[in-house]
Amino acid sequence: MMEISLVDTVWVLVASVLVFSMQLGFAAVEAGFTRAKSTLSIFMKNMTDMIVGSIFFMIIGFTLAFSGDGAFIGDMGHLLIKNVGPEAWDGLAIPGLLFFFFQMMFAATAATIVSGAVAERIKYIAYFLVSAMIIVFTYPVVVHWIWGGGWLADMGFIDFAGSTAVHSVGAWAALATVIVLGPRIGKYGKDGRPRAIPGHNIALAGIGLFILWFGWFGFNPGSELAADSAIAHIATTTNLAAAAGGLAAIVTTWLKLKKPDVGMTMNGILAGLVAITAPCAAVSPQWSLIIGFVAGAIVVFAVDLFESKLKIDDPVGAISVHGICGVWGTLSVGLFAAEGGLITSGSASLLGTQAVGVVSTFVFVFGTMFIFAKVLDKAIGIRVSESVEIAGLDTTEFGGDAYPDFIKA
Repeated sequence: MMEISLVDTVWVLVASVLVFSMQLGFAAVEAGFTRAKSTLSIFMKNMTDMIVGSIFFMIIGFTLAFSGDGAFIGDMGHLLIKNVGPEAWDGLAIPGLLFFFFQMMFAATAATIVSGAVAERIKYIAYFLVSAMIIVFTYPVVVHWIWGGGWLADMGFIDFAGSTAVHSVGAWAALATVIVLGPRIGKYGKDGRPRAIPGHNIALAGIGLFILWFGWFGFNPGSELAADSAIAHIATTTNLAAAAGGLAAIVTTWLKLKKPDVGMTMNGILAGLVAITAPCAAVSPQWSLIIGFVAGAIVVFAVDLFESKLKIDDPVGAISVHGICGVWGTLSVGLFAAEGGLITSGSASLLGTQAVGVVSTFVFVFGTMFIFAKVLDKAIGIRVSESVEIAGLDTTEFGGDAYPDFIKA
């Protein structure tokens, strides 16, 4: 058993807290991109993700992800985090409880990605159960495949900090739930064309964006799970990809709309961050610029595809940012990894493995969550009534108002 390193322990604890701060970032971005009448609802859902993510992941999610040697799912060896204590975790110089604490923050992040996509029309009880399903089963299964010694790990699949394990899982769960929910009232006209429903506070969304960018320096470098020289490389590739994603979104929207779009620039930055999450330790800083730039361009077209062509109403673009760009980031490992990348080494083997991981994760997560959402809809109805949606979820579901001193349209 390895000895505990105090330096590693302090660093991973700090990184865990940075990941925790991302919950505030998500809440602010989602609230800013949606209407004032659903602000309390947004924050309630994000608080719920942290509550459910902490308790349910402690009870069963962690053990299904990180116990046993099964190819598909873990066992009950760490039920209620049994045998997870102050001793060093398997192969690491940090306590087992700190490894759990760090992973718990990741689980809550995966669940909270759904919140923005389903905003303004999902019943709170339905959202609570969707979040619980992700934490208890869907997320742990995929994590076991990738980080818990499952079949994808055995194949050599690389997802350093979770472009697939965290971001795509959250996005595909969101996609399944949104399809069952349907679009918001008034989102599409009689001609089928989407109507803009402006967010009520883009400045609040911007604050959330910077909190998320800040938190990502715990998300990616923290996944090294040690305070070694690699964290400098990972922090650098993370930041460069974010900046390149923002630049690509500025350029793309300027060309499309004749002016740069603020909200889409935010999503471009997030797209770059999501994309670099898988390859951040495996690619050079130079390639990270390319990965982020491509992600920032992709997200602009992905948002339009989902909204205009597929009639998927995602108020914050979460499916495009976390799903489509999570796929791109995961595949980019197979293209640009210093060891095994198609472009860098000429071998297509790793790219094939990455593609298998992308497809299998989509099939499992989307299939599982679509069935769950359908059953839930039949059982309790997952969407609020028309009158509740028009009035806003804040006053109807939570009996409050985020802005009681203002008259809102």
